[in-house]
Amino acid sequence: MTKFTVNNRPVEYRMDGDTPLLWALRDASNLTGTKYGCGTGDCGACMVEVDGEAIRSCLVTIDELEGRFITTIEALSRDRSHPVQQAWAAGNVPQCGFCQSGMIMAASVLLKKNKNPSNDEIDEAIANICRCGTYPRIREAIQRAARVARGEDVLSAAPPPGIDPADAADAVPALTPKK
Repeated sequence: MTKFTVNNRPVEYRMDGDTPLLWALRDASNLTGTKYGCGTGDCGACMVEVDGEAIRSCLVTIDELEGRFITTIEALSRDRSHPVQQAWAAGNVPQCGFCQSGMIMAASVLLKKNKNPSNDEIDEAIANICRCGTYPRIREAIQRAARVARGEDVLSAAPPPGIDPADAADAVPALTPKK
């Protein structure tokens, strides 16, 4: 059994130690914000934070994470108030949206380490693939999030509307079988 911390909660996975973190998060913990993209570590859709580093969760096994601290998109900010999430929404960054959670996680790790990244530093840190090609909007959102975090800019947009995960089951009408 592998023990580590996910989103500030201790977890113990009763899975094969060779299980990639991606599948432990998605299948055992129901943290589906971490996406499966390529499975080879190339796309970055599965990016999470592990002990302050951006890590592709498809490439690391749960045995390798014993005693470590993992943060997923679900815990970045419950109300979507993190500067990166706010800048993403304000800049209309997502197109299809599939890569966004991995991009946001990589960007949040970058901004923890570098409060004023250049475009070259952003390009180096965000090696994720966006199939829609929104890279200029991604760069601008990261620059804006950095300005907000430094107190040089303010985002007037409220967090995007959403449903509290606890209320999600009540939001979907029950299906009744046809007779």
